[in-house]
Amino acid sequence: MVRAGVVPTRRAALYAGLALAATAVLCAAVVALFGVNRVFTGLLAGAVAGVTVAAMLFTRDAVVLTEQAIYRRTPWTESSIDWGRVVAGRFTLDERARWSLALDLSGGDERHGELVLLSIPPVLRPVSGAYDLRKREQVNEIRALLRRKRIPVTVLPEIAGALQRHWEIAPPTR
Repeated sequence: MVRAGVVPTRRAALYAGLALAATAVLCAAVVALFGVNRVFTGLLAGAVAGVTVAAMLFTRDAVVLTEQAIYRRTPWTESSIDWGRVVAGRFTLDERARWSLALDLSGGDERHGELVLLSIPPVLRPVSGAYDLRKREQVNEIRALLRRKRIPVTVLPEIAGALQRHWEIAPPTR
């Protein structure tokens, strides 16, 4: 099982709004119950609740790749995509000049027939922190699963070169 996925900006804004609402409601409840002198206690309790709500929402929103199917999860729904619908994979630049690893899908109602698995900033140096290490692991896990499923993956030459040079990930072989 491999976790991937990119949370769209609108949904991320919704999650942030819900977290802020949880913070405000809990703060207001503490102040209403215990008086104005407990505003900082209310803010602290509200902040803990807000962070918890945001963490739960962002954790639930994912694409999970298993040997049997691909599962697209949001906090409210879950749908599955059969591996037979996957035509190919591609590692290219997206509209924000980030590197995007996406699957091209046939049929169905997925937006533009693609499923974005990763969107990372361009790799310019060796792994230098937890974020880089996790993204490197995700790229390796996704590539290994796609290789087992015999799904062809197209990688731009500059991306393949940077991955090999900085993250020591060998270019795909046919």
